[in-house]
Amino acid sequence: MPSPVFSAAHTAAPAGLSLPQHTPLVAAIRDGLVESVHYGSALALAADGSVAASAGDHLAPFYPRSALKPLQAVAMVRAGLELPADLLALAAASHSGAAAHRDGALRILELHGLAPTDLENSTDLPYGTTEREDWLRTGGSATQVTQNCSGKHAAMVATCVINGWPVQGYLDPSHPLQQLAARTVTDLTGEEPAAVSTDGCGTPLFALTLRGMARAFGRIAQAAADDDGSPEAAVGLAMQQHPGMVAGDGRDVTGLMRLLPGAVAKDGFEGVQLVGLPDGSAVAVKISDGGDRARMPATVRLLEALGVDTEPLAGIATAPVLGGGHEVGRLLATDFLNHLSAPVNEAL
Repeated sequence: MPSPVFSAAHTAAPAGLSLPQHTPLVAAIRDGLVESVHYGSALALAADGSVAASAGDHLAPFYPRSALKPLQAVAMVRAGLELPADLLALAAASHSGAAAHRDGALRILELHGLAPTDLENSTDLPYGTTEREDWLRTGGSATQVTQNCSGKHAAMVATCVINGWPVQGYLDPSHPLQQLAARTVTDLTGEEPAAVSTDGCGTPLFALTLRGMARAFGRIAQAAADDDGSPEAAVGLAMQQHPGMVAGDGRDVTGLMRLLPGAVAKDGFEGVQLVGLPDGSAVAVKISDGGDRARMPATVRLLEALGVDTEPLAGIATAPVLGGGHEVGRLLATDFLNHLSAPVNEAL
């Protein structure tokens, strides 16, 4: 599906563009007053695949962005990619750019006779604030290895080598690797993409629903719990065993997997969060304004709807609102759970 061409001359959304029917999910409270509100959509799937709870427009197509990485990693394992667990976790990562992440991407390349010049992802500074400052302090600049998707791209070119596919041009949607990724995404989500675009790193990007993405994460987490030897299990176990490679120290996704054993979690730019649980249940969140700070409060509230003990997650379920350097309020999930639909037995 072709995308509309945008330019500086555009001052309004293209005619006929459908706007999702989002609902208030998270509010910033300053001294008892609602200062700002993050709208979005949210979904909790029960272990049997039925919709346990939903808010907003959970069937509206959206771009999951980096939350697609675990699905893409499953595709690569299906194609014969074999990596140590820490490096497989990095293949599913939006890493912070720490030394372990950079070295890991280089190890994937070296194991397959490749070099950083074989990567075709965009260049960037390390994503993590501390990691970026440390990198700049030593004279570093934006590179493909420091870009947060370098683990995925290193794994992609490695998969090409394993299968005898061309390395050059591996991001082209017609490339065998990307065709496999597209089929795997459809298989795991149970959906055909509503649209196809290009992610920030250059990888083909598929528009899906919260329902489809939740289904995929539930499958990956359940396969890991069963340890059934499948590619889904390999990816899920790698992420669980090495959550620091999936994001990094101080990142909420790493924290969630450390605090909630058996969970498989991945975020994505523009306010996307997915969490799969060992019994196959899952939650999915899309924040409409792309606000990163709102992902986790809504996610934790959804986990509560599935009966998860979220007390260990209290430290990442909210954030302080500061005034003069002191806490004067909190970032909190709204009472959207009170407005969630009762279980509707919407079998997937």
